[in-house]
Amino acid sequence: MGPVRAEIDIDVPRQRIFEELLDLSRRPSFTDHFISDFRLTRIDATGLGAGARFRFQFPLRSPWVDTTIVDVEDPHLIVEEGRGGRVNRIPSHTVWELLEGSGPLTRVRVSYWTEPANPVDRAVEVLSGGSIWCERGWREALRRLRDRLESEAPTLKRIAVAGGNPHPTGIP
Repeated sequence: MGPVRAEIDIDVPRQRIFEELLDLSRRPSFTDHFISDFRLTRIDATGLGAGARFRFQFPLRSPWVDTTIVDVEDPHLIVEEGRGGRVNRIPSHTVWELLEGSGPLTRVRVSYWTEPANPVDRAVEVLSGGSIWCERGWREALRRLRDRLESEAPTLKRIAVAGGNPHPTGIP
């Protein structure tokens, strides 16, 4: 599938957007309309190595997908790689780019694609219309991210890891 791309201009400093996107625990607050069952794969949900597992909610199927942050170039690039589909055999990639726009605007661009090697997996993706639903979902996610960041809300809502320390690091 893909690559599927969506982009939007947000009237927020690039560093703030970068920090929100780098924290996987905040993703459900703007992607829960097309992603469900979101779970973190480690307690530290920010930065290199942070990972999550979730389901895309498409009309004809709901594949599980894993993602891990594998590259970060502060404050303009976050690269995620993972696997999904049946028995996690389909590689997937997500790239977040933050570009300086005109004036105080920041252009946020997300690209998502999969690389199914098996002909059956390719056929299922094409027949289920995954690209169309995925593109719509990412466009709406960026709109929701913009609305939340440009509003007066201080930060996006975070999810927690079961059994994780409820106190910030360094505080007894």
